Amino acid sequence: MKLDFESDGAACAAGAFGLIVLQTDLTIEPELRGMFDGFGLYHARIPNAPEVTEETLAAMEAALPMTAALLPPEVSVVGYGCTSGATVIGADRVADLVRGAHPGVAVTNPLSALLAACSHLGVKRLGFVTPYVATVSAAMRGRLEEAGLEIAGFGSFEQGEDRVVAGISETSTLAAVEMVAGMAPCDAVFASCTNLRGLGIIERAEAATGVPVLTSNLALGWHMLRLAGMETAGRGPGQLFAG
Repeated sequence: MKLDFESDGAACAAGAFGLIVLQTDLTIEPELRGMFDGFGLYHARIPNAPEVTEETLAAMEAALPMTAALLPPEVSVVGYGCTSGATVIGADRVADLVRGAHPGVAVTNPLSALLAACSHLGVKRLGFVTPYVATVSAAMRGRLEEAGLEIAGFGSFEQGEDRVVAGISETSTLAAVEMVAGMAPCDAVFASCTNLRGLGIIERAEAATGVPVLTSNLALGWHMLRLAGMETAGRGPGQLFAG
């Protein structure tokens, strides 16, 4: 017997988002899930080396077109979930490679999302926390300064292994944010890396520092929603999602 059915437009009827996730990332998916409640959030994993160096980050460029093509055609916004990868490959190049598979989509990454968030919040002086080795941190700092931001304070966990970064506790992230915020006056503090946990300490960190606290995943989720024209208030913690 053939059954009748009605179509309601699928789980992505309210909006479809694509997320390119590093093979070694254990953090971005659980942190972004709540921000996209009610929408379709579709993931594709991109191969990457476990060591985080400028060379291994650059190597992801070759896999971006194939990975982006694995996302469903319904997506209207695609986020490339690698702050350091976007730094090394370049935001424009990432967008071009993604649009090769999905023409016309909006494309972002945590670095571009951070810059949009800083513009939104009026941030000029930034406290900067990373988990990276010195060369990767320096490359990212250069990109931020080229964009017009002043780095008021800086600290790094100096780790080259991505899965080690995923194991850094939120308590450690909170302590790092507070330490860097105390180095010099700043308008906000940014904790970089999609594999570095921090979503659960945003409000405590903001209360302790008195300034907005941003992470790669917080900024990326916010920017993806904004690019789709969605309301962001209340979808995430902290001042960025306040309205």
